Amino acid sequence: MKKIVFALALSLLALPLLAADGMNVIASSHDVATTVDRLEKIVTGAGFKVIARVNHGKAAQGVGIDLKPVELLIFGKPKAGSLLMQSQPSVAIDLPMKFLVWEDPAGKVNIGWNDPAWITARHGIADKGKLVEKMTGALRKLATRGAGSD
Repeated sequence: MKKIVFALALSLLALPLLAADGMNVIASSHDVATTVDRLEKIVTGAGFKVIARVNHGKAAQGVGIDLKPVELLIFGKPKAGSLLMQSQPSVAIDLPMKFLVWEDPAGKVNIGWNDPAWITARHGIADKGKLVEKMTGALRKLATRGAGSD
């Protein structure tokens, strides 16, 4: 029995981590570059400012490291982020918002983002419930559109 439990424990350790604590993840119908292109267009069209697009895969290739495609899109709306910072300035470490798009070992492309409720809980912000709900819905909607097949 101990051998079975030990083997099961080892096999669970070998499973890839699908999402970190506080991170939402959905699958995309597109490759990484196309997904980030779509997200950038959708985010900009929704009135967000794109701050940066970081191609981690390309940077890794530049130093001779093989890495599956992975890109980070950093974007925000100062009106929302500033309201959170009024409650707790430390929240700025988690702002602006980001979409991480990566290809997993099986070739599946994912979009991940930090859950606004997790971010505000992390910083002890309890007075912005309606704003957090709005941010949560907006991020899911943007990610879903970016991942879609339209």
